[in-house]
Amino acid sequence: MGRRNITQVSDFILMGLTDSAEIRLVLFTLFLLIYLITVLGNVGMILIIRLDPQLHTPMHFFLRHLSFLDLSYSSVITPKTLDNLLTSKKNISYLNCFTQMYFFVFLGATECFLLSSMAYDRYGAICNPLHYQVVMSTRRCCSLVFGSYLIGFMDTSVNVLCLSRLHFCNSKIIYHFFCDGPAILALSCSDTHDIEIIIFISAGSTLVVSLITISVSYVSILSTILKITSTSGKRKAFSTCASHLLAVTIFYCTMIFTYLKPSKSYSLGKDQVASVFYTIVIPMLNPLIYSLRNKEVKNALNRVIKKRKDSK
Repeated sequence: MGRRNITQVSDFILMGLTDSAEIRLVLFTLFLLIYLITVLGNVGMILIIRLDPQLHTPMHFFLRHLSFLDLSYSSVITPKTLDNLLTSKKNISYLNCFTQMYFFVFLGATECFLLSSMAYDRYGAICNPLHYQVVMSTRRCCSLVFGSYLIGFMDTSVNVLCLSRLHFCNSKIIYHFFCDGPAILALSCSDTHDIEIIIFISAGSTLVVSLITISVSYVSILSTILKITSTSGKRKAFSTCASHLLAVTIFYCTMIFTYLKPSKSYSLGKDQVASVFYTIVIPMLNPLIYSLRNKEVKNALNRVIKKRKDSK
């Protein structure tokens, strides 16, 4: 069937966000600025964590991988979006479309479970501080990260395999600015009911399992914080997980709004706004959230800058 699809539809047309040349120019400038901040912020975060020995901790080990995922996540979508905004050519080949979708789902699913691993790390740091180094050993941290990537690979393989079996009957206009699952499903002339169920179960399981892990971790963290008698102790304990909690809230709210619903309820305007937020804006926000609200990262940045000046 996959071969038959390629024969029928060799490429797709991404309609993008707007037909207005003036608005496209404004969006191009805005998205380019956001993308540059995203690249600088995430690359900077990776380098700071790598260069400063005091940040060689489990939490920052996960944060380094989160920055890598955000950088990759944005790079899968934004450059093609910028190209479409700047030029009148909006074609994307069948292969490139499914490749983009493959990495988009892979990175998104991986980030879900990486955020779960980070929640488990905060649970160990606050609820079991005396055994934190044992609980979050190097081996366990590597296993959690490897498991996140493995689940992401399995999730995206199921999604892309299902969608590649669809017939498009020469329908090639995608009413979106990138190759997203719901937009591809809406384009198909095949019966998508069974495929929708499989994808819904796959995506829903990823979101639900990771959310349960995060929820259980934070219920335990909240319970422990409430038992602390001093106000300063409570504030210090909460500040260690505030950045992660904010990042989780933003990421999951947009994901749930967009994907945990039938494809028939696909809304061009609302879904595109949500998609812009989690594909372009969130990868920029995460390094800002973790650097501005994390004293260790800010102190590490000052140390790296000072070390560079001293070396000169």
